[in-house]
Amino acid sequence: MRLETTSQIPIEVVYGSERLAGWDPDEKLGQPGEYPYTRGVHPDMYRGRLWTMRQYAGYASAAESNARYRYLLQRGQTGLSVAFDLPTQMGYDSDHPLAEGEVGKVGVAIDTLEDMARLFEGIPLDKVSTSMTINATAPILLALYVAVGKRQGVPTEQLQGTVQNDILKEFIARGTYIYPPRPSLQLVTDVIEYATERLPRWNPISISGYHMREAGATAVQELAFTLANACGYVQAALERGLAVDAFAPRLAFFFDSHNHLFEEVAKFRAARRMWARLMRERFGARDSRSERLRFHTQTAGVTLTAQQIENNIVRVTVQALAAALGGTQSLHTNARDEALALPTEASAQTALRTQQILAYESGVADTVDPLAGSYFVEALTDEVERRAWAYLEQVDQLGGALAAVEKGFVQREIQESAYRYQQEVEAGRRVVVGVNRFQDAQEAPQGEILRVDPAVRAEQAERLRRVRAERDVTQVAEALGQLERRARERANTMPAIQACVEALCTLGEISDVLRGVFGEAHDIPSI
Repeated sequence: MRLETTSQIPIEVVYGSERLAGWDPDEKLGQPGEYPYTRGVHPDMYRGRLWTMRQYAGYASAAESNARYRYLLQRGQTGLSVAFDLPTQMGYDSDHPLAEGEVGKVGVAIDTLEDMARLFEGIPLDKVSTSMTINATAPILLALYVAVGKRQGVPTEQLQGTVQNDILKEFIARGTYIYPPRPSLQLVTDVIEYATERLPRWNPISISGYHMREAGATAVQELAFTLANACGYVQAALERGLAVDAFAPRLAFFFDSHNHLFEEVAKFRAARRMWARLMRERFGARDSRSERLRFHTQTAGVTLTAQQIENNIVRVTVQALAAALGGTQSLHTNARDEALALPTEASAQTALRTQQILAYESGVADTVDPLAGSYFVEALTDEVERRAWAYLEQVDQLGGALAAVEKGFVQREIQESAYRYQQEVEAGRRVVVGVNRFQDAQEAPQGEILRVDPAVRAEQAERLRRVRAERDVTQVAEALGQLERRARERANTMPAIQACVEALCTLGEISDVLRGVFGEAHDIPSI
């Protein structure tokens, strides 16, 4: 019987030393904390510091999301991860006609600085690291976060966290883009430049393979296209005039952790090795921090099933174990009920407890890279890397990541993989427990699920009305005018966006100014 990984890598019955013939482990693997970082980016990894437990959360209003953050922090979460609703992601205020039915549904609604201040009320931004999953409107949300820090009296150089700000993968897999690809890339670079100059502890981009994997990419494709996009961002920053070692140490990555435990571990180990080589050989980095691929991991939402939802706890545990064995720097574990709705407090706590049990009871954190030297894992790491390099060469031949996206190459590759996977599930060649095998004749009741009150939109609209009525309209007009001028001049927009949010301009107003200058994206080949 032929078995293979999700990337169609054949799996042999047994692996032995012949697979590693001529293989010098000291040269190939190095030591943890040393080039090429296959074994980890720190010498002692989790012996020195555990991964950050960063549960992704946010829904309804800023006040309700703030309560959920406090709940998780009180139960041992060590970092915040903010989910924003669809209107916020797409640059629309909550009272915009296109926002109807979406306000607060898949994340928190943020329209103004007042919302952002309420979101972090009572949470000291000089003590907590915050990740914000936001892309097209990332410059605005980062400016809002900086403004809240100022209100709290926190110097900007003490703010720590990450803004996702990865627009290329939006054109590939998610679709929450606003402007055409090239001005969108300009805005990404604006954030990188701004953070390099003013936010030394902030990661200005989290290059994300997660969403491509959720759209159907294989492990190899996820790795290859993530690194290809990363090369595109590095090149854009270099063309802006930034020195590679000035910004590269603050680049972060975001990967999926899927069901095939060993393939996922191999993917993470290969990712570190490839990035180190790219930074040293392609971009001429000399600072070792530039070579270290630091990444956040989220367990695979696409693997969660609405059938027999308790099974999802087991899936998430396996995926979280792969992330820990693979050396992640931070981790989100999905809740069992997320195939049905946003997680309840109880299911969110179980997801957090899954991480804590792995960290404190399983022994996975006791030694660095515990699977190193496994014939299977090392052979799989090498093969994942080999196939990922082949994809990178194809992207380079097309003219780089931006050109590959504009031509639809990446999207088509992922579409074909997603189609093949679904065919395998429907034919029963790939087993999904509780879905195409081991079904229950009568499903058990699913229990409580979280429902967002439809009144959230009306409440947000009323808050918006009050802000617009009480703010200085002259200051608003001047700030928006300055933003338009800088955007037309192709100057860095971040200082003007910072002034806009502090003048209480709304997210929608700022986005509309940029729409007026850059236009909106249409007819981009996508998933």
